[in-house]
Amino acid sequence: MAFDPAEEIERFHAAINALDFPTIEGYFAEDATYVSNGVGSLAGRGEIMAAFRRYFDDYPDQTAENSLVETLTPLSGRAVWSLRATHSKSGKPLIREGEETITFDTEGRIIRVDVTDYKDF
Repeated sequence: MAFDPAEEIERFHAAINALDFPTIEGYFAEDATYVSNGVGSLAGRGEIMAAFRRYFDDYPDQTAENSLVETLTPLSGRAVWSLRATHSKSGKPLIREGEETITFDTEGRIIRVDVTDYKDF
């Protein structure tokens, strides 16, 4: 069966929504890069996963929805999303909207994520 980046992004986002850290970690190639105008640039699976864990310690109740997921190339896709969460310590709500382009290697592992928030958070 042919690799479908859009389907894989949906599965990746489902793992994030479930806070399934082993599955999330399994998606990232060892030398993956994660670039976001919110968190900056992260290099390597270990650094990316540490950032994911810190974020979800702060926002364990996050709910995210995709309004669009599309395949761009045979190994990349784009998702447009919105999310809501509450900071676990301050109780401050977080509302974000943005998009991300995810690029996969030939094994289906994520090698690059480029996130653009539509406004600063």
